[in-house]
Amino acid sequence: MQVSVDQSLCTGCGLCVELCPDVFAWGSEGKVDVMKHESDTCSIEDVADQCPVEAINV
Repeated sequence: MQVSVDQSLCTGCGLCVELCPDVFAWGSEGKVDVMKHESDTCSIEDVADQCPVEAINV
């Protein structure tokens, strides 16, 4: 699975970092970066669905 965060859409709300910290982490400029493309502890698809600005692409 390929996961990415559209930096032009990301507002840095941090919801994805809170829901799935093994995949998402704070990056430069207060926005979120993808650390890995899979998780045993959370559903990346569910996290992407919850992103308020639809910045997470799976």
